[in-house]
Amino acid sequence: MRGELTGFTVGVTADRPRDALATLLEERGARVVLAPALRIVPLADDTELRAATRACLDRPPDIVVANTSIGMRGWLEAADGWGLAEPLRGVLAQAYLVTRDPRVRGGPEPVDESYAEVIDHLRHRGVRGQVVAMQLPGERQPEWTAALEAAGATVIEIPVYRWAPPLDPAPLHRMVDLIAARLVDAVTFTSAPAVHALLRAAGPDIEPLLDALRSDVLAACVGPVTAAPLRRHGVPVVAPRRARVGALARTIIKELPPRAVSVRAAGHDLTLRGHAAVVDGVLRPLAPGPMAVLRALAAEPGRVFPRAALLRTLPRGADEHAVEMAVARLRAGLGIPRVVQTVVKRGYRLAVD
Repeated sequence: MRGELTGFTVGVTADRPRDALATLLEERGARVVLAPALRIVPLADDTELRAATRACLDRPPDIVVANTSIGMRGWLEAADGWGLAEPLRGVLAQAYLVTRDPRVRGGPEPVDESYAEVIDHLRHRGVRGQVVAMQLPGERQPEWTAALEAAGATVIEIPVYRWAPPLDPAPLHRMVDLIAARLVDAVTFTSAPAVHALLRAAGPDIEPLLDALRSDVLAACVGPVTAAPLRRHGVPVVAPRRARVGALARTIIKELPPRAVSVRAAGHDLTLRGHAAVVDGVLRPLAPGPMAVLRALAAEPGRVFPRAALLRTLPRGADEHAVEMAVARLRAGLGIPRVVQTVVKRGYRLAVD
């Protein structure tokens, strides 16, 4: 076995072309399917960002809330294009920095993804009469601004980037199909807008998607804010205690392997892992059809499944001959033909011990 996630398939909806989370999962053996739900559009030429930068220079903030490292870099790069980078750095260096992203240095760091913790931290510290510059996470958050203003602060919103649909929507629509067909074992989300984007992409087919997420496909979110839209739909979600990509990867590594089904059949140990079976410790990748048949047989070990019952596990349009082909390919793929028994005139069963 190459890693804890060998044999599992994980969907990643992050917006970056080569996401760090995907790399971490692949290092542990997972097969990763990338389907960016959104993309970040920088606002270097945006008049609002330039006006907010001028406001910070005219009235230097006492507190800076940095949402992401990419957002802060984008702000400084835009300011550099306007010839304002050095004065802006000077202003930021004098401010009290609060950040949720460990890659932003210089201030205390709340441990939860939720901005409610950031707001509580600042209100406890005291913000009355102070200026707070708040870098927005891609869209306005009026409740955060209102909470700080109610505590007596003056808030300058910093709109560094915005979310936009992906240039190519095909991977996201394919991800919807993969989830609904249970062809991924888990799907990850690192922002609430990405969750909304996936649900919108499902369109009228949202119920099969939600049904899969409520049962067979693990939904893994970086934190409670990201998880909220799924939980409102009754989807159980796993999330790390600390809202970090590395912690999210560790959560998936912890949660996925115990979901594997293990049986002993024909004298062999058999474990079902996503797109592969592990036979006596040896990984045996299987095509979706044979894997679907194996899952059905292993769900009720020893029960005889008629061809019509197994047919329902295969893609639409398949016939009973396709069931016979899937069983033949399953036996060949496992390398142990007698694991799957033919019961004459009745169907097939797993030869459990």
